[in-house]
Amino acid sequence: MQTEFTPQQLADPHIATAAGIIRNCVHCGFCTATCPTYVLTGDELDSPRGRIWLIKDMLEAGGAPSPVAVKHIDRCLGCLSCLTTCPSSVDYRQLVDTARVHIAEHHTRPWHERALREMLSVVMTRPVLFRAATVLGRLARPFGGLLPKSLSSMLMMVPIRAAGTKASGGGVFPAVGARIARVALHAGCVQPVLRPEIDTAAIRLLNRHGVEVVVAVTGVCCGALDHHMGMAARARALAKANIIAWEAHFADGLDAILITASGCGTVVKHYDELFVGDAAWQARAARIAGMTRDVSEYLSTIELQPAVIAPGLPVAYHSACSLQHGQQVRKQPRELLVASGFDVREIGEGHICCGSAGTYSILQPEMSQALKARKQAAVARTGAAIIASGNIGCLEHLDSAQTPTVHLVELLDWATGGPQPAAVASSPPSTPTRW
Repeated sequence: MQTEFTPQQLADPHIATAAGIIRNCVHCGFCTATCPTYVLTGDELDSPRGRIWLIKDMLEAGGAPSPVAVKHIDRCLGCLSCLTTCPSSVDYRQLVDTARVHIAEHHTRPWHERALREMLSVVMTRPVLFRAATVLGRLARPFGGLLPKSLSSMLMMVPIRAAGTKASGGGVFPAVGARIARVALHAGCVQPVLRPEIDTAAIRLLNRHGVEVVVAVTGVCCGALDHHMGMAARARALAKANIIAWEAHFADGLDAILITASGCGTVVKHYDELFVGDAAWQARAARIAGMTRDVSEYLSTIELQPAVIAPGLPVAYHSACSLQHGQQVRKQPRELLVASGFDVREIGEGHICCGSAGTYSILQPEMSQALKARKQAAVARTGAAIIASGNIGCLEHLDSAQTPTVHLVELLDWATGGPQPAAVASSPPSTPTRW
């Protein structure tokens, strides 16, 4: 695609990168078939191809974007299915991130939208505030129908049940037996509040297999929530805090940085892109990005102990977009589950987003709910007792009384000697028992 950026504009490294990405697009249309929003609306502007045109025009013109551009770029889930589909290797991920920063810096949203985004940024990235918000949310849930749609949708996302266990907290968790490796585990912000049992299971599983785990006491939110809302400065500040926290453990040796929430992992693996123009910080961020692995990636490199539960529990594996498209990690989670004796059922339209996408389910509730219903119907057709995934957003979004959700590491922990996950305990009577 031809672009018309001025030399002054191209002096900005972000614009220069965006221009190169745009020129790679040949408008073949392959991306439209796999774009969730285009599948729902059939609107060209709700496809990656259409959004690339909007982004091109917006960045070339500079200044305030058009309402049309804001509407359709906001509607993008950032699922990156188009990244997997594109035969021209168009890096839509970087392009849409640049567009979101431009909108955040040049567009004035209505006051209620600004207030909502500010609240999400302040509350969801701070576990103490987020925990308090979930308590208040459970109390306010019965009155959701009296609130504006965005707030009502947010209340419906608040889990009815409180977290059953406490987060493991920071510190060093030694390996059982001979130590074969030492890794850092990113605690994050939302997951320790909603499902602390995930990281507890991950630590148990890793320790049992000879891996010492370090959870940085000073670690904070990865920055993904701010990053995807275009709040670049806030995302960089959080990234810097994490980089410093992890670097503090380099002296004692660190083989990898593990992430149990794939939405976080996709951002951390590209931390260096947050510091374009700052060579020193970009180099530090690149080192961190190069050490980062999704927990399933890492577990696939070590030999797990034989399963101690009877095989055959039907599990519908939901491959989070951030994992299969953002990180290109697809086979490892399935192979781990199969090797541990689970009957892994494939979900139809597995490449289509479930509609969670971080804050998307709050900011775009109608589109999000439509995709959720589509995904839950596809899960029901598998006949599986539970849904397994590797991302907290997907787990909470798809969780239901009919088909509960559980993280991959909880199943692997259970299969190799850990406790049975609560979601499995509430599944149908055919659940296998420990041998």
